[in-house]
Amino acid sequence: MDTRTVEPETMFFEENQIRALNTVETSAAFSYSMAEQGRVDITKSIHCLVSPILKAQAGEVCCLLDYRQYTVPRACFLGVVGKLQLAGQIARAAAIFRIDEIVVYDDSEKSARLSAKSRKWSECAADTGSAFLARLLQFLETPQYLRKSLYTMHTSLKYAGMLPPIDPPHHLRQSEWLPYREGVVLEKRPDDGGSFVNVGIIKDVRISQFIKAGTRVTVAMGEDSNYKRLFGKKLKAVPPTDPREKTGLYWGFSVRLAPSLSAVFTECPFEDGYDHIIGTSEHGEQPNSADLEIPYFRHLLVVFGGVTGLEHSLKEDNSLEVEEVSYLFDRYLNVCPDQGSRTIRTEEAILIALQYLQNPIQRACSRR
Repeated sequence: MDTRTVEPETMFFEENQIRALNTVETSAAFSYSMAEQGRVDITKSIHCLVSPILKAQAGEVCCLLDYRQYTVPRACFLGVVGKLQLAGQIARAAAIFRIDEIVVYDDSEKSARLSAKSRKWSECAADTGSAFLARLLQFLETPQYLRKSLYTMHTSLKYAGMLPPIDPPHHLRQSEWLPYREGVVLEKRPDDGGSFVNVGIIKDVRISQFIKAGTRVTVAMGEDSNYKRLFGKKLKAVPPTDPREKTGLYWGFSVRLAPSLSAVFTECPFEDGYDHIIGTSEHGEQPNSADLEIPYFRHLLVVFGGVTGLEHSLKEDNSLEVEEVSYLFDRYLNVCPDQGSRTIRTEEAILIALQYLQNPIQRACSRR
């Protein structure tokens, strides 16, 4: 069973989470996942966001059923994060479009060195570059009732409380019920084995597994919506993909850091990599969204560059041996032709691209 270790001072870079595919120690990426709600027009979710690459994973169940077993991640470049607001806008976009993973990558060696330095997680030192954005994104994705247990005071999070909540389904209020809840394993232990978990309700619940204290877990709460009847039972911690795959619930996003554009691909958490990769650029082809055909996929990745574009990211990455950046992708698209501004900011490109790709992705998933 995968678990996500959430010891406060090593929170982001030493996660071993039960909550998503295995979280990889990288610079920052975002992935987007689609949900099937029992009909062909599937609702989408996001896995990757910053300097974004978008990926989708489809599972064994046909998308016409009440299951969602495919995700769409996306990764985006962010050289230096200057504004706290940017993280809030990206996190909000992720929740709105049901993104499952965010991958943030550095577009230059200098930026990568700064991010690597930040990985030491000094409690007082501020993060730089990708690490700053990644920490904020992870903080915003965490349910409010778990934040004090999982995070210590940190300079980068000093003003995070000013950001708007993303309010996805797993950010439950105390009185709300869903068949799953996020929780953190406590130090105290039941006499008859297992673990106590704080899941944000009146009393702590018990799970049958013995899991290290400080680990964030997804707990299956059963079918009884009366929490008082749960306190005498032993519940079970489950993989964080269960809410999405078994009930179609959007369950937040994981965050992955990548030191370069090439690392977004080579450090992919999926054994078979990404089936279909889409790059976005003002120099790409300009098909109408209604005419764009995407093949059926298990893992779809959509990649965004920074202000200078993916072309700059290619020049700065010595591991990539291609002449044209478009050769890295199955499709290289301009999702906003005839733009009036010289540049489109990353957070703007994310919203534009996700809306543009909605119908093509739905059509692709309905072909199975």
